[in-house]
Formats: sequence, structure tokens, C-alpha cells
Amino acid sequence: MLPLIDAATRELLLTNGRDRERDHYPVLKLFNPTGPATWLICAMDPDGDTLYGLCDLGFGEPELGYVSLEELKEVSAGLVIGLERDLSFQPSHPISAYTRAARAAGRIVELGRTTTNISVNRC
Repeated sequence: MLPLIDAATRELLLTNGRDRERDHYPVLKLFNPTGPATWLICAMDPDGDTLYGLCDLGFGEPELGYVSLEELKEVSAGLVIGLERDLSFQPSHPISAYTRAARAAGRIVELGRTTTNISVNRC
């Protein structure tokens, strides 16, 4: 089984965590393959446990906020299949756009690619 966060992803999350004023693109998508819960994570605190991103537990109220990596690991261990990383996830917008769309839909939704050529630092 793959770890929830690999070393390269951890470094990107920690880098984003040092610059919280920026509207970062999500770096990581985690999901419950047997349920509705999904997380789009864009930053990690220096403690290596506190993640920041869009959290959707499947109750129709997605929230932008903090979640503990250790708690996610505990949830994963309690599931038959466990939480998984979406290895095909390629963010197309900053976390604020995903948050607006999720609040409108009552769940995290995929956003289409933009068609304009805008130079954006995705880290």
C-alpha cells in the first residue's frame, strides 16, 4: 500500500505551509474509495502533522480548514480498503476555486482546465 504522503509531496506541502498568504493549488487529493469523504490538501505545518485544505466528509458541508495527518492515518487503518491518494489528480485551479465550487455543489467537484495562458506558480 502506498503511503498517504510521499517524500516529494511532503516537501511541496511544507513549502506551501511557509507561505499561507498565497492561494495555493492543491498538491494532494485523498479519498475514501468506499465512501464519500475527500480531501484536497495544499499545505502542511512544520509539525509534519497539521494539513490545510478542503475537507469533505460527505455530509454536504465541505470546509476549508485543518486536518491531522495522524488522524487520517487512523481513519485509514480502520477501513477495509483504507484511504487512497488519487494519483491521477492534476489540479487546474487554486484551492479557493475548489472551495467555492464545493460549497455551491455541497461536495468537492472536479474543475475543468482553464483555457487562458496565465503564468501561475503551482507550488
